[in-house]
Amino acid sequence: MPKIGVQPQRRQAMILATISEIADAGTLDVTVRQIAKRAGMSPALAMHYFGSKEKIFLAAMRHVLELYRRAVKSGQIGASTPYERIVAIIGSSFDPSQFEREIVAAWLAFYVRALQSREAKRLLEVYARRLQSNLLFNLRQLFDDTAAEQIAQGLASLIDGLYIRHALQDSVPDRNDTRALVQDYLELWLERKQHLGR
Repeated sequence: MPKIGVQPQRRQAMILATISEIADAGTLDVTVRQIAKRAGMSPALAMHYFGSKEKIFLAAMRHVLELYRRAVKSGQIGASTPYERIVAIIGSSFDPSQFEREIVAAWLAFYVRALQSREAKRLLEVYARRLQSNLLFNLRQLFDDTAAEQIAQGLASLIDGLYIRHALQDSVPDRNDTRALVQDYLELWLERKQHLGR
C-alpha cells in the first residue's frame, strides 16, 4: 500500500523542481526528465502525478500565485483602514519573497507562456483580477467609482511594470524606493482629492 501523504509530497517536490529548472534555464524549455531528476523521481512517476508537462508548468504557476496571495494576506495583518490595506498590497508586491531568483524567473517565464497557453493566460488573468479587485475594494472607500477604477489600473500597472523592470534591469531603484514610487502615485491622488474638496 502507498504511504499516506506521499503523493502530495512528491507533487510538491515536482513543483519546486520545476521552478528551479526554469530559473536555471531561464526559459520553459526544460524537459520532464530534467524536472523529475531534480525532484528525485522517474519521469514516468512525474507524468503519473501530473499527466503532461503543461500540467506540471501550470501547477508551478499556481504555486507561485499562491505564494503571492499569501504575501498579500500576511502583509495586511494589522492594516485596519482602506489606505493601510492599499499600502500593504503595494508592499507585499515588492516583498523580498517575490524577488527570490527562482520566483522572478518563474513569473517571467509564465508571462511568456501566457502568450501560448490558454490556461496559463487564464491563471494570469485570475491574478490580475484579484489584484484589481483588492485595490478597488479599498479605493472605493476613498474615491468615487470612476477615480477608483483609474487609480486601481494605475497602481496595478506600476506594480507589474516595475516588477518586470526589476527582474530584467540593473539600473532601477531598490525595492523600497520602488515601493515608495508606487505609493507616491496613491498619495498624489489623495492630495488631488483633498485639493478639489476645498
